[in-house]
Amino acid sequence: MLLMNLQQRYGKTALVAGASEGIGAAFARYLAKEGMNLILIARRVEPMVVLAGELEEKYKVQVQTVSYDLSKADAAQTLIDTLSSWEIDLMVYNAGLSYIGEFEKNDLAQHLQIAYTNVLTPLGLLQAFGSKMVERKRGAVVLMGSLAGLQGAGHLSVYAATKAFNTILGESLWYEWKDKGVDVIACVAGATSSPNFINTKPKKAGLIEPKVQTPDEVVEECFANLGKQPRIITGGANRLASFFMHRILPRKLAIKIMGDTTRKMYGL
Repeated sequence: MLLMNLQQRYGKTALVAGASEGIGAAFARYLAKEGMNLILIARRVEPMVVLAGELEEKYKVQVQTVSYDLSKADAAQTLIDTLSSWEIDLMVYNAGLSYIGEFEKNDLAQHLQIAYTNVLTPLGLLQAFGSKMVERKRGAVVLMGSLAGLQGAGHLSVYAATKAFNTILGESLWYEWKDKGVDVIACVAGATSSPNFINTKPKKAGLIEPKVQTPDEVVEECFANLGKQPRIITGGANRLASFFMHRILPRKLAIKIMGDTTRKMYGL
């Protein structure tokens, strides 16, 4: 029996939020290679348009781009209205906003932007497009989590909390929708060589610093496990570190290691 590709399993159109570069662009390339037409959403227009042109030319798929700031309070409803005529068969929510530093030194407005980008906007899109997948009894959802969201993470507190939300939401919907024709996976990535990570200029943190994966490696592992399990921690080194942190060490020590590592990486 021949294995079906993503288009055959789920449908012809995929939405990728946070698609201008890094992991989001890798998701877009993977899906285009699978023959899926794409709707790319990101705040920055130029890199997204360049990516769209590349994918249309190389893979002969249709690519629609939508520029919008996902941290805005009306982002979910605006995008739902904009895309009301489209049938979304596979949704990847990769967009993420973070603040590295002491919680009290960031103002509330920026904390709320992180919450909208990482929690409230994907929740709205998932309610709209995921519910329709359930009605059609066919579809797939990928929600990006982070190793930072598997325990307390000092100096990444709000980001870590929002990524924990996405991971638990993904696992929960995997259970609810697995018998309704919709596959859901929480893709938990560690440090990845995306422009956003590189631009933070992390320093060496010693033996416990995270092993950096490429965006393509993250995406390939994610899709290899979609429909098979509720969560994937990408990267063998990350899985080993997670096992050690969460199965061997006391919770208090795991939190301390995470905070200390972040502080050293960013000279806080």
